[in-house]
Amino acid sequence: MRRTIVTLAAAGVLVAGVLPDFAHAIPAFARRHRLSCTACHDPFPRLKPFGEEFAGNGFWLPEDDQDRDYVNTGDELLRLNRTFPLAARMDLWLQAESDADVASDMQTPWGLKLLSGGLLAKNVGYYFYFYMSERGEVAGVEDAYVHFNDVFGQPLDIMVGQFQTSDPLMKRELRLTFEDYEIYKTRVGDSHINLAYDRGVMVPYTIEATGTDLVAMVVNGNGAPAAENHDFDRDKYKNYGARLMQAVGELGAVGGFGYWGKEQLVDGAVTSVNEVTYYGVDAAIDVNGYAALTGQWLTREDSSPSLADPARADVKTTGLVAELIIAPRRDRSSHYLTLLYNKVDGDLAAHDYESYTAGVTYMMAHNLRLNAEYTLLAKSGDPAVTGIDNNSRISLGVIGGF
Repeated sequence: MRRTIVTLAAAGVLVAGVLPDFAHAIPAFARRHRLSCTACHDPFPRLKPFGEEFAGNGFWLPEDDQDRDYVNTGDELLRLNRTFPLAARMDLWLQAESDADVASDMQTPWGLKLLSGGLLAKNVGYYFYFYMSERGEVAGVEDAYVHFNDVFGQPLDIMVGQFQTSDPLMKRELRLTFEDYEIYKTRVGDSHINLAYDRGVMVPYTIEATGTDLVAMVVNGNGAPAAENHDFDRDKYKNYGARLMQAVGELGAVGGFGYWGKEQLVDGAVTSVNEVTYYGVDAAIDVNGYAALTGQWLTREDSSPSLADPARADVKTTGLVAELIIAPRRDRSSHYLTLLYNKVDGDLAAHDYESYTAGVTYMMAHNLRLNAEYTLLAKSGDPAVTGIDNNSRISLGVIGGF
């Protein structure tokens, strides 16, 4: 096992050090607006402020809204792109784990997805992606929403569809590491609620004079399962979330998050109602583009999350995510360093988790990156519950967008 890890690590360092820096084809938005991926990303899929603004405008650049890009139908209320905006992303990983039955694994591809986004009408955009393969299975649609921008001419947006309820916090889809933000995925006991994918409405609003961002959301509160009897929701309850983010000069921002809802848990003749509350704070610091530090602390409280043990009540779970990304040459860097810390600690020890990750990203091209990372697993609960083996690991990745 030790020899396998050393071999993979050496290969990662060699590949990251000797491959040339050149550009290939660029994905849908860059093709549409004839811009480099670096206009929005640093590096992809991580967004720069311009990329955040572009996404917040419903994937629309007013200054580059050219008639040549649309079919002339003679209908002023119909905007059809001459070419359908389509892109793809492929993630391939090689992994080695300590003290595991499978010492090394070629997860190639780990994921393959098709993405599309653009305008439906003035100030109305859309975005979706379809996972053709995730962990070797067809996962289907994950992100999928319509985005109404600047409603009533105000800095008010409305997003309707399927999204992650953690998106206003730290966006899981934009991370550079294989290691995830664990507290957002955690479900407690038999609960269906976490801060990953759900269906509903999200309403962002910006107070420009004070640099304050507000987000409110209403979701089904049971993830994103297939419909049963034409119903996506499994009970009569809806769940509610709120987010406040305040800019602090040019240095960064601080914020708070709250989420409350109920769910009906059913197992045969056994039923119960579980009330779930999240609350927490976070902060983001940017050092002139050279370093970005983001931290999130969350507490989750469940009133009755276990059908097997309904007397087990008032279960508390706390989580911490801290991430530091270092870019030696800011958005012109070819190498990036990521340090990530995860901790989940609660009354149900099966969900406990603690990990330390160090990763290096090398940009072979602006739409192709190589990753080498090591995750030290300091603490883990039941693998059947967390979905994670109790092993430290080395991961080597090739991630491309085209």
